Amino acid sequence: MAAIIRTGTYGILVARSQWTLAHNNTAWRSSMKRFSRLRFNTNISSSKPINTQRLKNPHITTTRKTFHGASTVGGPGPGLGKVAVTDASELNSLAIIKTMLRFIWPKNKIGLKARVIGSLSLLVGAKLLTLQVPFLFKHAVDHLNNVTNNTLNMNEPIMAIFTVSTALLIGYGIARAGAALFSELRNAIFAKVAHDSVRTIAKNSFRHLHSLDLKFHLGRNTGALSKAIDRGTRSVNTVLSALLFNVFPTILEVSLVSGVLAYKCGQPFVLVTMGTIAAYAVFTLGITQWRTKFRAQMNAADNESGSKAIDSLINYETVKYFNNEAHEAEQYNKHLIKFEEASLKTSTSLSTLNFGQHMIFSVGLTGMMLLASQEIIAGTMTVGDLVMVNGLLFQLSIPLNFLGSVYRDVRQSLIDMQTLFNLMDVKSSIRVSTNLAGLHLFKDKADSKVMNIDASNSNIEFKDVIFEYEDGRKILDGISFTVPAGKTVAIVGGSGSGKSTILRLLFRFYEPQGGQILINGCNINDITLHSLRKAIGVVPQDTVLFHNTIFYNINYGMLSASEDDVLAASHMADLHHSILQMPKGYDTLVGERGLKLSGGEKQRVAIARTILKNPPIIFYDEATSNLDYITEQTIMESLKKVTKGKTSIYVAHRLSTITDADEILVLGNGRVLERGNHESLLSDPSTYYSYLWNSQMRSNSKKSNGSTQKLD
Repeated sequence: MAAIIRTGTYGILVARSQWTLAHNNTAWRSSMKRFSRLRFNTNISSSKPINTQRLKNPHITTTRKTFHGASTVGGPGPGLGKVAVTDASELNSLAIIKTMLRFIWPKNKIGLKARVIGSLSLLVGAKLLTLQVPFLFKHAVDHLNNVTNNTLNMNEPIMAIFTVSTALLIGYGIARAGAALFSELRNAIFAKVAHDSVRTIAKNSFRHLHSLDLKFHLGRNTGALSKAIDRGTRSVNTVLSALLFNVFPTILEVSLVSGVLAYKCGQPFVLVTMGTIAAYAVFTLGITQWRTKFRAQMNAADNESGSKAIDSLINYETVKYFNNEAHEAEQYNKHLIKFEEASLKTSTSLSTLNFGQHMIFSVGLTGMMLLASQEIIAGTMTVGDLVMVNGLLFQLSIPLNFLGSVYRDVRQSLIDMQTLFNLMDVKSSIRVSTNLAGLHLFKDKADSKVMNIDASNSNIEFKDVIFEYEDGRKILDGISFTVPAGKTVAIVGGSGSGKSTILRLLFRFYEPQGGQILINGCNINDITLHSLRKAIGVVPQDTVLFHNTIFYNINYGMLSASEDDVLAASHMADLHHSILQMPKGYDTLVGERGLKLSGGEKQRVAIARTILKNPPIIFYDEATSNLDYITEQTIMESLKKVTKGKTSIYVAHRLSTITDADEILVLGNGRVLERGNHESLLSDPSTYYSYLWNSQMRSNSKKSNGSTQKLD
C-alpha cells in the first residue's frame, strides 16, 4: 500500500510538471504582438461652417460657406467610430473567417500551402505523441510497482539498463521530447504563413486608404486609421493561431482522450470527463462574455487617452504659447483615470474567471481520482491506470485553460477585423474605371488608346461646374473659364470663394455635382486618375514634408530621377546653395512635417520637387502667402522659371504676385465675376479687383519695412 501511495503521488507530480512545461511553451504566442501599440482616439468630431464678414465693396457679398470641405465632414468615420465597443452580434464571423482563410491558402503560392499542410501534419503528430506519454508512464509505474519487492542485481549494468521500466521511462522521455519538437517545428513552419497574411492585409489596407477620396481623409482620424489597421492585422494572427493551434487541437485531443478512457476505463470516466469539460466550457464562455464589456471599455479608454496625448504633443507649440501644460496634464490624467477604472474591472473579472475554472477542474479531477481508487480497490485497475487517468485529464486542462482567453481574444479579434474590413469596404466617391483613357505626356510615345498631352495642348476648361461640400451650400455655382495651353491664369477672391476648390476638382479629390472639367477637350472623368495626376504639379500653400532628408523630399517628385536631376531641380528652385550651407547638405533631416526648415526653404523644396516632376500643368495654391516680401520675390522668380511655357494656375491673395498673369479671374458667390489682365481690371475703378488692389497698396504704404499684408 505504501508503494501504491508513493508511486501514485509521484505520477501526479510528474503529470503536473507536464502541464507546467506545456503551459510555459505557449510563450511563442507573444510573437504575435510585433506591431507597436498606437494610442489614438477613434471618435471623429465635426465642426460648424465658418461665416466671414461681408466685404466692404458694395459690388460683392462673399459668404464663407465652408473651409475647403474640411468642416463638412463629421461624425464617425466609416467603420471607425468606437471601434472597441462594436457589438459582436453585428459580426458575420463566418464571412470574416472565410475571407481570412484566403490569405492562408492563397492562389499561386504553393510554398505557403505546403507550409499549412506541414503545420497541420506536425500538429496531429504532436497530439498523438502527447497521448502516448500517460500510457508509457502508466506501464512504467505498474512495472515498478510489481518489482518493488524483487530487488534488482545492480551489479549487472546491462540488466539494469534494459529493464522494462527503464525502456518505458526512456520512451516516455522520447515521446515528450518528440511532441515538443513537433510543436516547435509547427510554429516555425507556420510563422511564414501568418506573417505573410499579416503583411498582405496591412499592405492592401494601406493601398486602399490612399485610394480613397479627400472627403474621407479630411474627416478621418489618423490615429483611428492606424489603430484599425494595427489591431485588424494583429487579429488575423490571433484568429489563425486560435483556430489552427487551439480550437482544432482541443477538439482532436478531447476526442482521442474520450475514446481512450471509454476503451480502457469505462463509461463512468468518460461521463465525468465530458461533464467537467462541458461545465468548464459553459462557465468560461459565459464569464468571458460578461467580461467583454469591461475589455471594450478599457479599449475605448485606451484610445481616448492615447488620442489626447498625441493631440497635445502635436500641438506642442500652442500649449506653450498659452502656458497650458498643467491643463493638458490634467486632461490627460482624466482619460488615464477612466482607463485605470476599466482595467481594474477587467483584472477583477479575470480573477473570478480563473477561480471558477480551477474549482470546476478540481471537482472533476477529484471525481476521476475517486473512481480510479474504487477500481483499484476492486482490483480492476492498477496504480498505473490512476496515473494515466490523472495524466490524461491534466493534458486536457492545458488547452482548456486557454479556452477563456482564446474565446475572448478571438471575439475581440473578430470585432477588430470587422472594423478593418469595414474600412476596406469604404468606397471612394471618385469614379474609377479600368477602361478609361490615360494622359500621355510625350508625343514620341503616342498610343491610340491614350490622349497625348504636353505643354502645347494642355488647355483646361471648366464648363458650368457646380460643386457643394454640403447639400444646398454651393461653393461653385455654374462656374466657367478656360486656361489656354502654355498660359498663366490667376484666381483671386475672398476667403471661401472656391479658389482652392478648383484645384481639388481638377485633381479629382472631389466630383462636381454638375458641369464638366476638360483637359484638351477630354472630360477628366474619362481619364485615369494616375495619368491625370501625373500631368499636374502642385505647389501648396502649406508644404508638408516627410520626416526624411532634403534629398528624399525633393526626389519624391519623381522617384526614378537621378541624383543629377535632383540637383538640377534644386538649382532651378534657388535652393542648392542654402542646402550646401547645412551641416549635412542634402542628407539633412527636415524634421517632422519639415519643421526644421524655414517657410521659404520648405516652399523651395515644394517647387524643386514640382520641377523634378516636370508636369505640363502647374497649380500654385497661394504658395507665397505666408512668406515675407523678400523671400516672396525670390520664390516668384523661381516660379517664373518653372512656369515658362507651361499651363499655370495661380491662386493668390497678394495681387502683386500675379500682375504679369495672362488673365486674372475674380471669384465671388461661386461665379467668375470679373476677368481680364491686370491693366484692364485696374482701368475700371468700379471693379472689385481695383478695390482689392487699392486696399493692399494703402496697407503696404503704411509699413516702413515694405512688407505686404495678406488680405483676410
